[in-house]
Amino acid sequence: MSEQTKKSLLTVDYPTPPFPEQPQQAPGLASKMIPQPDHGEKTYRGSGRLQGRKALITGGDSGIGRAVAIAYAREGADVAIGYLPEEESDAAEVIKLIEAEGRKAVALPGDIRSEEFCKKLVSDAVSQLGGLDILVNNAGRQQYNESIRTLSTEDFDATFKTNVYAMFWITKAAVDHIPRGGAIINTSSVQAYSPSAILLDYAQTKASIAAFTKALAQQLGEEGIRVNAVAPGPYWTPLQSSGGQPQEKVKQFGGSAPLGRPGQPAEIAPLYVTLASTETSYTSGQVWCSDGGTGTL
Repeated sequence: MSEQTKKSLLTVDYPTPPFPEQPQQAPGLASKMIPQPDHGEKTYRGSGRLQGRKALITGGDSGIGRAVAIAYAREGADVAIGYLPEEESDAAEVIKLIEAEGRKAVALPGDIRSEEFCKKLVSDAVSQLGGLDILVNNAGRQQYNESIRTLSTEDFDATFKTNVYAMFWITKAAVDHIPRGGAIINTSSVQAYSPSAILLDYAQTKASIAAFTKALAQQLGEEGIRVNAVAPGPYWTPLQSSGGQPQEKVKQFGGSAPLGRPGQPAEIAPLYVTLASTETSYTSGQVWCSDGGTGTL
């Protein structure tokens, strides 16, 4: 093996800031981002770690959820993805990628701010997949606001409904379907532990997710269901460019991390694979961080 080949296997030259301004209306589309995020479409290689498993992933159309859906399919799982109807074009690409691996793909559009839809989301996933082994609560809402004085009750409520209430509703509906050996994985954030001033409501929800994860792991331990969370740092997803950050921060996004750039969704998907696999059968109630070297957790 040549030295150049060895180097290419050890390093990936991902984009570094500055990035162009790229405002989008929420929820945003990965297809409109510059540069395009890497969700593992051409890079993730599976090894059968989730063979025959059945997974439901919220926010599976883009960002981290999309990367997890691709990884799970390539590890041998059938996958259902939840997403907003406005994200249909991104979701259609994910469905094709799952099916290209010979796995069953289920598209479940709707708004998880509705308790009734959350119940239907789970029942439809269970019905169409033929069961449920893995639940990934990943969908999230992030809209920056400079001051508590301008943060409206409507926006505060929308963030909590999306990030906290929906996780509760979906998990409550799912637990009776997940068998011993199953896994629940929630997406928290470094914002739970090191909140930004402009993300007052979002940071609170991510702290709630960390606490929910730790408490639920204790409840479900005797049933053999593991509950963990992943806490991303700065990752290059539509969440940022569609109102999650001011455009001046989007241009420099991830530049302050020790690695000098934002993470790509493909770089965090392996954590979700590991936490879902039987290889981590004694790991529960944990929050795993990936933040580019800051060491927040």
